[in-house]
Amino acid sequence: MVKDTIAAISTGMTNSGIGKVRMSGPDAVDIIHKIYKSPGGKKDISRAKSHTIHYGYIYDGEVLIDEVLVLLMRAPKSYTTEDMVEIDCHGGVVVMKKLLDTVIKYGARPAEPGEFTKRAFLNGRIDLTQAEAVIDVINSKSEMALSNSVRQLKGNILNKVKDIRKSIIGHIAFIEAAMDDPEHINADHFGEELKESVIEHIHSIEKLLASSDNGRMIKEGIKTVIVGKPNAGKSSLLNVLVGDERAIVTNVAGTTRDTLEEFIQINGIPLNIIDTAGIRDTEDIVEKIGVDKAKNFAEDADLVIYVVDGSTNLDDNDRAIIEMIKDKKVIVLINKIDLHLVTTKEMVEKEIRKPVIEISAKEEKGIDLLEKQLKDMFFGGDLSFNDEIYITNARQKAALNDALNSLKMVVQSIDDGMPEDFYSIDLMNCYDCLGSLIGESTGEDLIDTIFSDFCMGK
Repeated sequence: MVKDTIAAISTGMTNSGIGKVRMSGPDAVDIIHKIYKSPGGKKDISRAKSHTIHYGYIYDGEVLIDEVLVLLMRAPKSYTTEDMVEIDCHGGVVVMKKLLDTVIKYGARPAEPGEFTKRAFLNGRIDLTQAEAVIDVINSKSEMALSNSVRQLKGNILNKVKDIRKSIIGHIAFIEAAMDDPEHINADHFGEELKESVIEHIHSIEKLLASSDNGRMIKEGIKTVIVGKPNAGKSSLLNVLVGDERAIVTNVAGTTRDTLEEFIQINGIPLNIIDTAGIRDTEDIVEKIGVDKAKNFAEDADLVIYVVDGSTNLDDNDRAIIEMIKDKKVIVLINKIDLHLVTTKEMVEKEIRKPVIEISAKEEKGIDLLEKQLKDMFFGGDLSFNDEIYITNARQKAALNDALNSLKMVVQSIDDGMPEDFYSIDLMNCYDCLGSLIGESTGEDLIDTIFSDFCMGK
């Protein structure tokens, strides 16, 4: 049971219009009572109703700290389910620090990163997937990532998992009751009924797991690697997409020798885009390292943008690249249409069966077609996103995999004609795995690790 009161600055530590210092815990109201004064000096804020806002001043003894608004939220109807007080002050770094020092002086202690949300979890207001969604909302890099995180925050994963766990614990209870009282509880043909239910749960979990790759792309951006032979226009393309001169562009082949990474959005689609060294056979040791890195990045990419120099013929370097990326998700760009094209769209399509678009990175022509192709791929099924639930972190994926394996073992036991008590063991394992997913059976060390990644004051 939490008995102390925590405090933290919950807005950025930079000068701004408004700053916020928040407290949570049993002494929050008493602390604000000691340091708050209303304009007339007659208001007793400790008697104020919950969810009210009060204008006044914060004092440390006789020393005026700042003119403030105080938000009072009494337990259990607060973010942490504890008494909470939020002090809205002027957004100067010095005044925020002074306010924090004052509430600590009068009985609070500095909060650890994520401790407000940790208390919300420990007090049962949210589950672990919702807690993880809080930090995902804060760190969202795109509207898609934000939308998915908000859905998780509303409890979409929690509700799905609770439904499965409720069904599983019901089956376990029946098996235990049948074993304790076989004369009155008939378990004949129960295995067939159980198998049907378990297979339904397997499909549900497999669907969640199938969403994890898209969930990662939504959260982190589609890992997009630009490849091509030297001087094809890869860096020029990156500069156009980013809208800034991020990469050095020259007429000298091999200018780019290392990777350059940028996060961008095209039509709302998040791309973690990486420009790589031109791929070719080379004796230059430094360039060779860059080429090897380009190949490794392409191997791990979610999407490869292959830039072809349309002003030259396809050569062995191009064919080596095509062989390397033939099994990847690829968009081919024939660059330099502002010059005389030696390599045409038809020629490239004979070499690789992927979408081919003609562009000029120099004159920014055809970029709209690239944007359209990305949108078609993302929403059309190759790289899909919709309103379903998406698993976005490795911890959740691991717990679901463990639960899935336990359910498959239940089916195997039924098929092998094993006694009912064998079913219970694996059903309980699945129940526990799903419990760890939502935080009902998770170790303290893991909890501490998860919340240590949160920002201060949240």
